[in-house]
Amino acid sequence: MLDRIAFNKPNFTGQEFQYMKEAMENRSLSGNGKFTALCQELLERQLVARRALLTTSATAALEMATILANLSPGDEVIMPSFTFCSTANAVVLRGAVPVFVDIRPDTLNIDENAIEAAITPRTRAICVVHYAGVGAQMDAIMEIAERHGLIVIEDAAQAYHATFRGRPLGTFGAAGAISFHETKNLISGEGGALVVNDPSWAARAEIIWEKGTNRAAFARGEVARYTWVDVGSSFLPSELTAAFLLAQLEGGDDLTERRLAAWRRYDAALVPLEAAGVLSRPRVPQECSHNGHIYYVLARDAAVRDAALVRLREENVMAVMHYVPLHSAPAGRRFGRTAGPLPITDDLSSRLIRLPLHASITPQEQTRVVAALARVLAPAGWQPRDSAAITPPPATAPSVMAVMDDLRRAV
Repeated sequence: MLDRIAFNKPNFTGQEFQYMKEAMENRSLSGNGKFTALCQELLERQLVARRALLTTSATAALEMATILANLSPGDEVIMPSFTFCSTANAVVLRGAVPVFVDIRPDTLNIDENAIEAAITPRTRAICVVHYAGVGAQMDAIMEIAERHGLIVIEDAAQAYHATFRGRPLGTFGAAGAISFHETKNLISGEGGALVVNDPSWAARAEIIWEKGTNRAAFARGEVARYTWVDVGSSFLPSELTAAFLLAQLEGGDDLTERRLAAWRRYDAALVPLEAAGVLSRPRVPQECSHNGHIYYVLARDAAVRDAALVRLREENVMAVMHYVPLHSAPAGRRFGRTAGPLPITDDLSSRLIRLPLHASITPQEQTRVVAALARVLAPAGWQPRDSAAITPPPATAPSVMAVMDDLRRAV
């Protein structure tokens, strides 16, 4: 029996335990301590962002963003149906209504051309999702939002170290949410960050983050005592989480490059299968520099996809599907509505297969994955390329890390 190829595997830099040991020796483990501050400073520097606040998850960051947006019952927020439920839950928790629109067939991101038709007098915001670390069309989306006086919130959970036209994802809208969940490129087990870009939101964001109090201002000596001044909740992670995350952020360039290298190996090796009409590979627009977060393929139809997932697991290849579209989910039908038909969402979500991908996956493991895909998807007689083909093609554009380095030098 061949060894199991895991879908995901946490990767470490080597400093995580040392930083957590230091946090324990500091005898200060609750949130907003030394390691929280170091993480936030590093995030702000790397993203060239106005403010970053660590959270317990990207879900928590999205919930903070909807509080900051002053969403109220009956307000509407336009978003793709092809996303995780947290995107919609953050809206529903404020009594507002998710309005689901279709996605683009190339990136599986929100179709910017479907947004305006979904706008009503009750629309307050647009929530975009950067699927697989590939940016949505932010130029067009920001222009629509400005023209209609709408807030833009970015669900950039999968998009740390990815850019659109050289600008980090999560820094276009009023706020962006980043995830450091164990399945993401950089991790802290559970964890996330709220990136605050609207300067008028910065002070209130800190209060909401501190359970609705002005405790942070008190800690800086700006007020004589702290008290409850606004709504809020317990959004801060512990110092142990922040200490672990600091090591990940410091080693983020290397972890991202390793993941990108694995992504490119898949992409090169699967060219013949796509040419044979067996599957479709991901598409990354020229204006996007992605982070290699997900490598997915699209099977010919839903039945083929479902059968392929079963057979891949029989070969110990842990490939998986992704989201059940929210508009078809029980809670989606209860709390949200659709703006017209969503044929691309329905079709592509039913054909999508995510391949095992993490920073330590080996070329040999990827060769096995490609060969297994060929066996379960390809016509009889089709032969996969040998392991020598599992090498990345020459780069035709600057890597995302090169773009990020340029941004850091500019500030």
